[in-house]
This record gives sequence, structure tokens and C-alpha cells, in this order.
Amino acid sequence: MAGGRGERFWPQSRQARPKHLLPIVGDKPMVAQTVARLAGLVQPERVYVLTNVEHLAAIRGACPEIPPAQIIGEPVGRDTAPAAALAALLIRRRDPQGVLALLAADSAIHDAAGFRTTLSAAFTTAAKEDYIFTIGIPPAYPAIAYGYLRRGEKLGECAELPWFKVAKFVEKPDRPTAERYLAEGNYWWNAGMFVTRASVLESAFTKFTPSLAAGMADLDSRLDAGDTLPVALAAVYPGLTKISVDYAVMEKAANIAVFAAAFDWDDVGEWPALVRHATADAVGNVTRGEAVLHEARNNIVIGEPGHLVAVLGVDDLVVVHTPDATLVCPKSRAQELKKLLKDVEARPGGARWL
Repeated sequence: MAGGRGERFWPQSRQARPKHLLPIVGDKPMVAQTVARLAGLVQPERVYVLTNVEHLAAIRGACPEIPPAQIIGEPVGRDTAPAAALAALLIRRRDPQGVLALLAADSAIHDAAGFRTTLSAAFTTAAKEDYIFTIGIPPAYPAIAYGYLRRGEKLGECAELPWFKVAKFVEKPDRPTAERYLAEGNYWWNAGMFVTRASVLESAFTKFTPSLAAGMADLDSRLDAGDTLPVALAAVYPGLTKISVDYAVMEKAANIAVFAAAFDWDDVGEWPALVRHATADAVGNVTRGEAVLHEARNNIVIGEPGHLVAVLGVDDLVVVHTPDATLVCPKSRAQELKKLLKDVEARPGGARWL
């Protein structure tokens, strides 16, 4: 799933080149890293990318190994539930017993082997169990930027990896609640990865979001009648409800189970996350591009080739320079970028900076 605008990585991330098309972590676009991570487990001819129509060419350029017809552009954004329902429909049409994994295109995962081991166990189990499996991330610290799930009783095991019933999904907590979750030990980060048979997911949509299921049935009929997928999507998608897959299904269904991730994971949701994936200097500064820092600590400084960014006597800042826009803000307020961008857009001609 390669949607979204990546506003929290402005000014590098723009509407025409969002986060998943950038090497936020690593040296390739995040979506290309996501596809490469599947090597040896899922062949490129079995990978689909759901994105926006305006990003089709860029995604195809970033992922040339995927058949172009399997990089699919939504005519309008409708959040993750319609994307998940569309994925289930496409896989079920290809293989009525097909098992699919729903993955975000922009997560940072360094242990690719551990990722494939966990995903393989989930694939094997989902092929024979009527569950929707998610991958829970045992928390490394009391994060307040992630949703959590509460692990219930153990239900089984595959390849020495246990899986459990999901007792509850919970929203992003405040700091004291996150600290309690960490201490209790049975709350895991919800990474938004799901593995299940397409038919099981379609049944869940039919039960919990019948209007979305009806839209997919309409789309299915149009494809049977000979419409191309872009034509069918243009007719159906604008009328679908905008809703996340968590709200539409996962928080309502009883047949949700979880494998613990045998790998590292980071949503990389805002500029300060780079500190977790880069080598800082002796006083905590992380830099890219040409930068000079003097008597400055714990800053993130991102520049462009051929342009020097100089920082003097300041601490805990994010400084990002691009050819047409520069961001300076405290690291502690980087999560408020969406508010800033509303002011940018309100300026005369402001849309050109988005």
C-alpha cells in the first residue's frame, strides 16, 4: 500500500514525490526497499502495489521488476480499507484460495531475513486457519506515536513462532499509558501488517462494512463484463467510504490473531526518527549533504548537493533544505508539520510548495 502524502517529511516529501518514493532510510526509495525485502519469499510477479494514479509512473520507475499492470492507481484516495478490499478482490480473482499480505510501502526494516521468516509463518498458518493475522512489534520503548494491540491467549505455533489471539486494539496512548503498556509486557505495537486468505478478508468486509463490500461487488461485476481495471475503478472508487482498515474490520472482528515480529520495525513517521537509523557525530548530530555545525548538539541537518547548510550554537533542531523550501523547527515539534503546511498552502500560490 503506497498511498499517503508524507507530509511529516516536508519539504523533501511533496504531493508529487511522497515519502515512499524517497530514500528516507537507506539508499533506495522506501517502496523499492519494501519490494526487495520480499525476495525469496514472494516473487515480483505476485506483488501488487496500490498507489495513486498520479504516482503510477514514479512507482513503476522505482519498481521495474513488478509487472506494470500490477501497479494500480486509485483514482481518489479512500484510506486503507478500500485499498485492502481491492487487494482481496484482485487476489481472489487470481486464486480463490490465495493468501495475501497487506504491507505499508514506507516502513523501515533492517532484518530482512527475520521479516521473511515471520511472514512465511503467517502465510503458512493463514492458508489453513480462518484468521486475519497481524504482526505485532514487541515495543522497545514507550512509544506514543503508534497504536497498540493487547495479546490474548496462545492459539498455535508455526516454525517455532507462536501466535496469539488479539484481545484488543488500542489507540495511540499518552506517555504514562505507554509506559504501563511496556511494563505489562502483553501490549505490542500495531505495525499495520496483515496476512490472511483473500476470502476471509472479503467475508469480514461483508459483515462489518457492507457498503464497501457492495462497492467491491460492483467492481467485480464490471471486470467480469469486460471493463478494464482503471475504467472500473473510476466508476466505483469515488463512491466508496473513506475509512481505515483498522476501523472498518480489525477493531470489530473476533478472528484476529497476531504473530510477534522476529525482526526490527520502525514506521519512520517524522524527521526525528532518522536518529534511530543513522550514525550521529560525537554530540548527537545527524547530517546528510554538505553541513557544518559548530557548538551545536542533537540536530538533524539535511541538505542538497552543492549547497552548504551551516548551523551555529543551537540544539535539538530539524533543518531541511531543498531547492525551493527550507524547514527549521525544534525536533520536539516535528510532528506538527501538517499544521504548518496548512499555513503554507494558504499563502498566495502556496500549493506550489506542497
